[in-house]
Amino acid sequence: MTTPEDNKATTINSTQPKKMMFLKEFASFEYDEADVKTREPNKPLILKGILQRANALNQNGRVYPKDILEREIRNYDKLIRENRAFGELDHAAEPIVNMKNVSHMIKEIWMEGDTVYGRVQILDTPCGQIIKAIIEAGGKPGISSRALGSLVRENNANVVQDDLQIICWDFVSEPSTQQAFMLPESKQLVIPVHLTKADLVDRAANTLLSMKVPSRRSK
Repeated sequence: MTTPEDNKATTINSTQPKKMMFLKEFASFEYDEADVKTREPNKPLILKGILQRANALNQNGRVYPKDILEREIRNYDKLIRENRAFGELDHAAEPIVNMKNVSHMIKEIWMEGDTVYGRVQILDTPCGQIIKAIIEAGGKPGISSRALGSLVRENNANVVQDDLQIICWDFVSEPSTQQAFMLPESKQLVIPVHLTKADLVDRAANTLLSMKVPSRRSK
């Protein structure tokens, strides 16, 4: 569904200053049903599934370049190693994970081609028990990424820029009615509260690693 705020986003072009936006992307969580059927008793439910795709025009008219998404996967992997890669049940309106709504934790994340895969552990929390019951009943929840970033209009698409910061992936039933909106001016320059100083150092290192070094021209 296109909203007035989405229409505002589509007017951004390369000649205008970039503004940070709160971005949400919805997709069906395509998990392996064998993970549910073969789970041992008293063991946590862990699902392998598709989280997101790069270099493809999504239903919101946005494109996530592969190199930017690859960098963000490396950044997010730090949260995974520290057991901080939480996600919520249902849509959230803030760029921060609210612990009372946590339903799952991502244990592993990687890319195969343009596709982002994750191994997601369903937690024994009130929200986790809800999503577990839905999945065990054969339900097909959606997955929604939450991120901060700016957009530039290129070739009839809104292309996500290199200031992208992925926050988490949430389990949802359907797309949000508001898929992108500007942050209030008072929050434009605020560092996202989910990032520690160590996270920021790690992000800076990954940004340097992802930079393409121009080749020297032969004389």
